Amino acid sequence: MSGSRKAGAALAWALAGGAAFAAPADLHHGEQLARHWCAACHIVADDQTHGTDNAPTFAAIAAMPGFSTGRLARFLADPHPKMPDMQLSRTETADIAAYIANLRN
Repeated sequence: MSGSRKAGAALAWALAGGAAFAAPADLHHGEQLARHWCAACHIVADDQTHGTDNAPTFAAIAAMPGFSTGRLARFLADPHPKMPDMQLSRTETADIAAYIANLRN
């Protein structure tokens, strides 16, 4: 294989990998993660009956002025001290953020 063909193949491989990384967030997976990690404190879904009094519901978070899935995903990657260190992947934080955004009325 010539040098230019190798470079073209490498570029195609890199672009394919980048396209896979840019796949749309998975709302169902985001809900599963939210129910596992977040439901002890936050109300994460309509069928949940309780959370803690000092944690906003996911629907309330989605309705906040200036809500952004990107900002929320970055926040979830490095949460504040009151939240557990979930050590979520970028894909997982994007999935949870997309799930929360989907709850916006």
